[in-house]
Amino acid sequence: MTTSPVTGAELARSLESLGVAVPSAVPTHWYNLAADLPEPVPPHLHPGTREPLGPEDLAPLFPASLIEQEVATERYIEIPETVREIYGMWRPSPLVRARRLERVLGTPARIYYKYEGVSPVGSHKPNTAVAQAYYNALEGTTKLTTETGAGQWGASLSFAGALLGLEVEVWQVRASFDAKPYRRLQMEAYGGICHPSPSDLTEAGRAILAEHPDTTGSLGMAISEAVEVAANDPGAHYSLGSVLNHVMLHQTVIGQEALVQLEEAGEPVAHTVFGCAGGGSNLAGLTFPFLGRNLREGTTTRLVACEPAACPSLTQGEYRYDFGDVAGLTPLLKMYTLGNDFVPPAIHAGGLRYHGMSPMVSHAVALGLMDATAIEQDDALAAGLLFARAEGIIPAPESTHAVAAAIEHARTVTEPEVVVIGLSGNGQLDLPAYSRYV
Repeated sequence: MTTSPVTGAELARSLESLGVAVPSAVPTHWYNLAADLPEPVPPHLHPGTREPLGPEDLAPLFPASLIEQEVATERYIEIPETVREIYGMWRPSPLVRARRLERVLGTPARIYYKYEGVSPVGSHKPNTAVAQAYYNALEGTTKLTTETGAGQWGASLSFAGALLGLEVEVWQVRASFDAKPYRRLQMEAYGGICHPSPSDLTEAGRAILAEHPDTTGSLGMAISEAVEVAANDPGAHYSLGSVLNHVMLHQTVIGQEALVQLEEAGEPVAHTVFGCAGGGSNLAGLTFPFLGRNLREGTTTRLVACEPAACPSLTQGEYRYDFGDVAGLTPLLKMYTLGNDFVPPAIHAGGLRYHGMSPMVSHAVALGLMDATAIEQDDALAAGLLFARAEGIIPAPESTHAVAAAIEHARTVTEPEVVVIGLSGNGQLDLPAYSRYV
């Protein structure tokens, strides 16, 4: 299934502001943590020369606006009005007091969850998908290629492409492609094209299949395929759902809203914030505004990255330069990594099956500004069911890692404190993950 060709006039109209009233609580700017870090994030390196990348090195893959955002140092970057209008379809997302969960746990903690599952796709991923599609369309790109794990990112980019007149082609990690057919159908409903990865459609995919014919795939493999196709198509660009700095930037609408919503709830300080971590975008989006306040104002909010024990880049990986993909087509990124050839088990939280971690998140952890913990899958999904039976929302398998860590913490609390959980998405299309636990 392909999208219909879009004329220049139609594309121009798709980018015009519709004059839709946007809720005032939707942020007007993205927050850039780079402005407040005590030390700059190590630069990305050219894979051939191992010298810091220049804008021209990234131009085959990304539009100029996103390249500028990747290396930006200013604290706030204005959100285009068209992007804010689209955000207004579901933003601000709710911050909810989990009173029933508190009662079940018998904790003195006041637990809040920031719920990104209200987006049209059901996760936090459209926050950057819309922005990336907008800047690509503005530059004249006609097609975006990308990877996806569990499928939330592929569906989000397909959604954004439908709104902004772009063809979207997705390589989904085979383990999730086979286990989550409704995610593929969701992408196709928005006009996206989805292939299992590794595939025989690319040189990278064919090479992987020749060596590992029975592989379940990985995000690193899928990235290699998507990057290869974009690099060889002059009308295409590559779009990444996590890891890179500009993706972290776009997601900060989450944490900015949460700070305001906590104030409105009479909670001027959050003691501990938990977010799930795969490539880092959801975690960064929630925690970076809190971390920025820690750095500027001296607050002491504890920030916790909650990763799967099956893919523990932050807790067991090495902090060094590594490729973002298996084939070595991406720049070298300074990050916590398990090695770009690491293939994690086929866990249910497909969105967290990545060998590395965002350079910005990695830098924050390396500086001691953020903590990390690894959660076993059984513990995560059991916590997801406990949350669902208390609060009514079935969390995405990825989100359950943050839920599990927060529940464990809340059970040990002896004094009142404020706990915030990043609920990155709902699990309506991931219900088979829970089948062993119900």
